[in-house]
Amino acid sequence: MNKKSFKQAILNKRMLICITTGFSSGLPLYLLIQFVPALLRSAEIDLATIGLINLVLFPYTWKFLWSPIMDRFVLPFFGRRRGWMFVTQVGLIILMSSLALFDPHSDLTSIIVIVSAISFFSASQDIVIDAYRREILPDDELGAGNAFYAQAYRISSFVPYHLP
Repeated sequence: MNKKSFKQAILNKRMLICITTGFSSGLPLYLLIQFVPALLRSAEIDLATIGLINLVLFPYTWKFLWSPIMDRFVLPFFGRRRGWMFVTQVGLIILMSSLALFDPHSDLTSIIVIVSAISFFSASQDIVIDAYRREILPDDELGAGNAFYAQAYRISSFVPYHLP
């Protein structure tokens, strides 16, 4: 059995991947549960409407329905996992940045559609990142990798919370 030092187990490329994917996976969720409600509330949208918008978070609960499809099909670039990660990341970047183009008073329907799409792409990204993390980490690094991933996921919550 190959015995790794603590430094070799913690300071390697795989752990850096866990940190960066954890951060990128957590950012859209916290944007949806912190930033969007605050944006709508600052635009004086009523609380009942804001509460109903939280229904768009259902893809996180139901992502098991389309995870077999993402596992079955390989995109023609970057391989099975990284191809899907690329597609979901590009989709999230476009969708998240497009939120700035709409006024909550006059474009609430467009905002709801965009937030729904962000939720779908983010849940899809979670599926792929979880599978990728399991593939790249050996069994003896899985605990540390998951811990780094979870902490980066949580740290990403500070970004939308502190946006102006």
